[in-house]
Amino acid sequence: MRLRVSGAVVLAIAGAVSISCGGITDPSQNTMTPISGTIAPGQARQHPFSVSQTGEIQVKLLTLTPASVPYLGMQWVQAAGDGTCTGNQLQVNFAPANTTAISAQIVSGNYCIIVYDPGNLTQTASYTGTISHP
Repeated sequence: MRLRVSGAVVLAIAGAVSISCGGITDPSQNTMTPISGTIAPGQARQHPFSVSQTGEIQVKLLTLTPASVPYLGMQWVQAAGDGTCTGNQLQVNFAPANTTAISAQIVSGNYCIIVYDPGNLTQTASYTGTISHP
């Protein structure tokens, strides 16, 4: 016996499965996690965070002082199994103040944003930013 299933039924089932698995989070529903710190020449600062659903990540460096510091380095890494920020590197960019440094798709898991001196600091710098994630 042959079973015929309409396309509408297949789409309805796929939609129900997607919703029950959490689906993809609309970026307007993202969590905003603030980050801030100070970095001395040659140093880095880690900001761990967790994501529960697939969606989009956007990391912005909002402020950077003193004004003589043109940018900082920013890495997005997958956290290792023990939660440390030593996992796979996913994206690296330079981040001037008031710019989006990282923007990509993200799946559930544990991650870190690492803000670091890319070799241009001659004095301690302070920064603030946000991580927008599902």
